[in-house]
Amino acid sequence: MRRLPDVPPRGRAITVDLEGESLPAIEGEPVACSLVAAGEPLLARSIKYHRPRGPYCFAGACSHCLMRVDGVPNVYACRTPARDGMKLERQNAYPSAKVDIFESIDWFFPKGMDHHEMFAGVPVAEQVMAKVARQLAGLGLLPREPAQALAPARTVRTRVAVVGGGAAGLAAARVLAGRGVDFLLMERDASLGGRLSHGAPETGAPAIDDAGSFPEGSVLTRATALGLYDDAEGRFLAVGSWEGEQPRLLKVYAERFLLTPGGHPPTVPFENNDLPGVYAGRAASLLLRRYDVAPQSAALVGWGAELHALANLLHERGVKVVAVVDLRDTPPPGAHATAVRGDEPKAHGLREVGAFSFTREGGGREKVACDAVLVSVPVSPSFELARQGGAKVPFDEKRGLFVVETDTQGRTHAADVFAAGDVTGGGTAKDAAAAGRRAAEALVGGLS
Repeated sequence: MRRLPDVPPRGRAITVDLEGESLPAIEGEPVACSLVAAGEPLLARSIKYHRPRGPYCFAGACSHCLMRVDGVPNVYACRTPARDGMKLERQNAYPSAKVDIFESIDWFFPKGMDHHEMFAGVPVAEQVMAKVARQLAGLGLLPREPAQALAPARTVRTRVAVVGGGAAGLAAARVLAGRGVDFLLMERDASLGGRLSHGAPETGAPAIDDAGSFPEGSVLTRATALGLYDDAEGRFLAVGSWEGEQPRLLKVYAERFLLTPGGHPPTVPFENNDLPGVYAGRAASLLLRRYDVAPQSAALVGWGAELHALANLLHERGVKVVAVVDLRDTPPPGAHATAVRGDEPKAHGLREVGAFSFTREGGGREKVACDAVLVSVPVSPSFELARQGGAKVPFDEKRGLFVVETDTQGRTHAADVFAAGDVTGGGTAKDAAAAGRRAAEALVGGLS
């Protein structure tokens, strides 16, 4: 990854400190973005086998980018804005992440290690092994300084709580605002839009509304819905919100809950899919569209419309696309020139990606040099809130995903919980917006 040449910076140039080394960054961009753009894709080591780890999803869903930030352990570097002079440390390695002696575990146990059964029944050895396993499995070290006191929780009451400011959530908010219904839309990013703003561009996708398009106080960004609970006062969302630079817990009580949180990028099982330099497709489009950071050469693998749209986007922005491997379908008309149907993908490299290989359908094995492998597949629905709220979440065998079950109007098995968009199984951004509108209309009709 590198910053695209001849593109003006999107913010103030600053520096961050990575284990004593000063690195360039742009104020406000994710720390993980700053590091990969500065040529530092290795951010941590895996807990058990101490394999190299780099950021993958840039959505706070994979934990590959957990770092110690200004003395605080286990911070998502992909969700933390860069600040001038902030101190960053890699975790879970000795003596360092680049040279980790515990990496030898992976070599000594090539078929895997079950530490639960190792030396079981041998009294002294069993006790020693348990202590060793606890040390190897520990994630980070305790903070050097006591944590600051948190602000007291704040209670918010609204008629409709909307979780997610992507295509479905924004379309629903337009309906609610037009009907004069009091609502609160919560988006965990600092800006609205979801994949509309940072995914591969889609034909016919709706426009992005900014917060100013809605009634004052009805949109809350940098707010993550943590759970859906009940108490004596009713049902509420527990929301972790940033107010300035201080976190605060909100209790958001509502009559109806419309859940449009989208999904998170899954991975695809193939050899070395955990190497630094392997990124989710939506992570790659985010880095490119929002921060002008991209690989010099990339191989893409996966399936679905986003795979081919991302390949074309990268090509248009000057990235050398060396391979596009569709694992399920024949590439559609207009796909990148390198697009083929294939299987048996594999990433190559010792500390980071250096090449990619695959088997072409009806052909032989091929290998191409690249500095990134981008995995683009349909997102996995973020169904947890809906299930906690009483919705049914069956497994869709055809798509291989757990999806929130709704009727055509977005109603779930729980009377006060509605859902729309990717959380119900995916589709285009246009489809998600239409589903958001239908759910909002149905929801309004049921309000007292």
